[in-house]
Amino acid sequence: MDLELPEELRMLKETVRQFVDRELIPIEMTAMDGSDMKPEVRKQVEDKAKKAGLWHLDVPAEYGGAGLNLLGLVVVWEEIARTIAVPPRGPLVFGPDLRPILFTLTPAQKDKYLHPVLRGEKRTAFAQSEPDAGSDPGTMRTTAVRQGDHYLINGYKRWITNAHNADFLQLVAATDRSKGSRGGLSMFLVDCDTPGLKIVRKTPTVMGDEPCELALDDVKVPAENLIGKEGDGMRAAQAWITAGRLYQACRGLGVAKRCLDLMVSYARQRTTFGAPLAERQAVQFMIADSYTEHHMTQLMVYRLAARTDAGIAARHESYMAKIAGTELGFRVADRCMQIHGGMGLATEMPISKMWRDARSFMITEGPVEVMRMVLAREIFRGQS
Repeated sequence: MDLELPEELRMLKETVRQFVDRELIPIEMTAMDGSDMKPEVRKQVEDKAKKAGLWHLDVPAEYGGAGLNLLGLVVVWEEIARTIAVPPRGPLVFGPDLRPILFTLTPAQKDKYLHPVLRGEKRTAFAQSEPDAGSDPGTMRTTAVRQGDHYLINGYKRWITNAHNADFLQLVAATDRSKGSRGGLSMFLVDCDTPGLKIVRKTPTVMGDEPCELALDDVKVPAENLIGKEGDGMRAAQAWITAGRLYQACRGLGVAKRCLDLMVSYARQRTTFGAPLAERQAVQFMIADSYTEHHMTQLMVYRLAARTDAGIAARHESYMAKIAGTELGFRVADRCMQIHGGMGLATEMPISKMWRDARSFMITEGPVEVMRMVLAREIFRGQS
């Protein structure tokens, strides 16, 4: 397989890189207000993104978007991850935060939920994780019980990103707990102003974001808000699971690339004991290892994206990409912090924020230990 990017994607990569360098990195230390991008800053940047032709990149052409394939999105994700000017878990600045499941809705559901999101009139959040059902959704306790023309949903959700800003949720609940994740989970569109649904608390994290905990007490949801069929919840999630793992891996790639640039620049400038750090073997080795590991991981991620687009990727490849990419990001950020010494700890520089964010991606959306566990299962089954 030719691992060289097509010409159009090389041009896209360069365009996004220049956009990040010109519009985002210069403002990254002042762009955020807590876990959110400042509204006025977001508007300015999004307007510039539209003018640069970088809008709705992940939206199919039939809905007015660029319709990028997964390899194209990987290129974009990798470049934008070089800055801390945007929230690490979206939305980015190239359009609303969407999941592919929204494009599979019925025409009536699209009119009420998808199209308003595309127009910027509504925002959404994905609600699956629970206190006792994070990496193992089959143990989910939130239930949805059909009663005539509606469902009653009861339960509790935790670690729900952007729920405080959302107009509706894409919520996973158990419609048959006895079946677990094998046909027992379903997905619903739940308006956030529905009686019985409330945000119980926000949990501040080391990344600076505040994911929400949600309580659902007899939340009445119309039956037509079911996405697909009962029991299709996990099957629907498969539509973006590989993309989600690749997104995590790309965050690591972007962090590693930015930290490499910072390490090289600082090692050239900083002098200790009469010589620049760039002449210290310990520093040289950290930079050389980081460069090599970034190159290897980038090849893995690009190859997986291309194979997924071609419909030939194996499931275990996404496990490897998630492990390699997220661990790369933290490892290189840690080296970058070490090389910078005291300045690496300073919050006036982006290193400590990238270090914290990179560490979190080894846990969220599939801890690396779980990825290794399922990868090992595939290996023992004879997966080549």
